[in-house]
Amino acid sequence: MSHRKNPNRSTLFLALLFALVLLLAGCSSSPATVTAPQAPTPTTETRAYQPTEDRLTSTPEARGTDSPVAPSSSTPTTEANAYWPTEGWRTSSPEAQGIDSQKLSEMLAAIKQQQLNLHSLLIIRNGYLVSENYFGSYQQDTRHELYSCTKSFIATLIGIALDKAYIDNTAHRIMDFFPERTFANLDGQKAAMTLEDLLTMRSGLGWQEGDLAYQTMYVSSDWVKVVLDEPMAASPGSQFNYCSGCSHVLSAVLSQTTGMNPRDFAEQYLFEPLGITNANWDTDAAGIPIGGWGLQMTPRDMAKLGYLYLHQGQWDGQQIVSAAWVENATRTHTTTDNTLGYGYQWWTYPSLKAYTALGRGGQTIFVIPEKDLIIVTTADMDNHDPIFQLIEQYIVPAVRESQ
Repeated sequence: MSHRKNPNRSTLFLALLFALVLLLAGCSSSPATVTAPQAPTPTTETRAYQPTEDRLTSTPEARGTDSPVAPSSSTPTTEANAYWPTEGWRTSSPEAQGIDSQKLSEMLAAIKQQQLNLHSLLIIRNGYLVSENYFGSYQQDTRHELYSCTKSFIATLIGIALDKAYIDNTAHRIMDFFPERTFANLDGQKAAMTLEDLLTMRSGLGWQEGDLAYQTMYVSSDWVKVVLDEPMAASPGSQFNYCSGCSHVLSAVLSQTTGMNPRDFAEQYLFEPLGITNANWDTDAAGIPIGGWGLQMTPRDMAKLGYLYLHQGQWDGQQIVSAAWVENATRTHTTTDNTLGYGYQWWTYPSLKAYTALGRGGQTIFVIPEKDLIIVTTADMDNHDPIFQLIEQYIVPAVRESQ
């Protein structure tokens, strides 16, 4: 009896032990925690609009009015998949970001019908590139002249220099930045001219904007002297007078105060953190980057400046430029001779509660914070009116308010 009972207990014990081993093995193969799926790694090769490669980069005349996007990703922005476009913009369908693709198709048809000489048009919503179009021979990696959009970059560098205490405040007198220099037509008004006055295009200098002024600078060995030798035409701070030469003085102020070439300063504190690696910047005769124009970069990199400002100067855990600077730079300090206002080397667009960098020929970085929207254009046009019409008639109406 006992001889039969003991083997049965052993068999039962082994069976239970084997079952327990199987159970533990099954448990160990299952994850202890569940993580949310990650969005795909961004690359600079993905594009929002890609029915075919040749259509993406064709001329407007070669395009129909199809839906402007065939997305590589359609995930809307959430806390789980938030990212920074340092290495490249992620793409999405317009609908996933609350944009009506039919309106964008109508926009492309209008571009074709009006024969607008656009080189690129990018739309970014919620941090995702929802529409990207290139025209003629222009491609995603083509650097483009920014012209006066350069001014918004130079102003950002001034803001960074203020944050880092290289410059004390915007009330600092311009002449005090150049204590060993002598300039013509020096009087009490010119001596009172401040950094704030140059930032807001209210220097009071008798500067005449145009090609003749640019040519005078190009043939000179001292661009700063060309600008600051100008006689005063008004009290500083009293009148708006667009002055690209004054923006170049801002670049010289950076050189004086930081002890660095402004290009090196930009590389360290702005371009490198934002992942801008394909930029070129023309200089004056002394090697100082031109403050009023001269910067070249791709449209995707242009958009990064807009994204930085849209996020109050923050970028991937870093405060690149202070939120206070962003607020001051993009609010209206002065009215102009048109419906736009002017901040710190940024134009303001009151009707859309927007601000924009504008460059000769149709270069644009247009930011509408309330809609989490950035529009970038490069072009060769007489003025920005057709671009503003595209924004007001097609792009803004395409944004669904509920998104």
